[in-house]
Amino acid sequence: MPLVSAGEIVGPAVKDGRGCGAFNAIQLEHVTAIIAGASRAGTPVIVQLSQNAVKYHGALAPIGSAALAAARAADIGVAVHLDHAEAPELVREAVELGFGSVMFDASTMDYQDNLAATRDIAAYCHDHGVWVEAELGEVGGKDGVHAPGARTDPDEAAEFVAVTGVDALAVAVGSSHAMLTRDASLDLELIARLRERVPVPLVLHGSSGVPDDGLAAAVRAGMTKINIATQLNKVFTAAAVAYWRDHPERVDPRKYLGAARDAVASEIERLLGVLAPGHEEVAK
Repeated sequence: MPLVSAGEIVGPAVKDGRGCGAFNAIQLEHVTAIIAGASRAGTPVIVQLSQNAVKYHGALAPIGSAALAAARAADIGVAVHLDHAEAPELVREAVELGFGSVMFDASTMDYQDNLAATRDIAAYCHDHGVWVEAELGEVGGKDGVHAPGARTDPDEAAEFVAVTGVDALAVAVGSSHAMLTRDASLDLELIARLRERVPVPLVLHGSSGVPDDGLAAAVRAGMTKINIATQLNKVFTAAAVAYWRDHPERVDPRKYLGAARDAVASEIERLLGVLAPGHEEVAK
């Protein structure tokens, strides 16, 4: 299938009232697992590469080119998205490489500087046909806006979108990055208020810490793009360790990495079902 942008996945999801899964990859096994799970679910998917993942590989091109190639070979719509890019140079590199969407993170700046920097990046990306996500404040797990007590102000969010021209906005509603437990409690009333005030799709970061029923409720309240990373890492690591413990004599990394990849693919398929409309009725 042709490579798609995140906007081509998120837009129809908004109209259908469903969530769309945006899953972070660290290495190629993650990429292929995400696509395999989405293929089994029959659902388009967003593969995300964060600035931290780029640092791990030493450059964007090796893992980015591999992800783009895997997406082009998929039998479903796959978008390759740059996540939490703080450096404008990295955004430009992603655009030149062929990414259809980016998330620019100027959240550590004060509000006015964030506005100006995000507006400039959005203008550049739109000139190149690239969809742009941004956020207000510093995203949590780092004592920022997605710390459990932080909340996005709907009026400020609406102003931010109007000034910057971004295509989607990550908001703070009670989740936090890098949670190992799934017990975050989201502010569903705030999500509904943000949906009323903000004219672009809403993005939930830190979704790994939210239980299944919380994710489904967030989608019903108005959240669309659901970012998940840590939950996949938990599944990946557990499967790889379990395989190695059961088969210590098998030193070929394809064995335990393959087991981890298969486990993540199954988790992707399951999570995409959670984000679909009527999840609770199906579960009953």
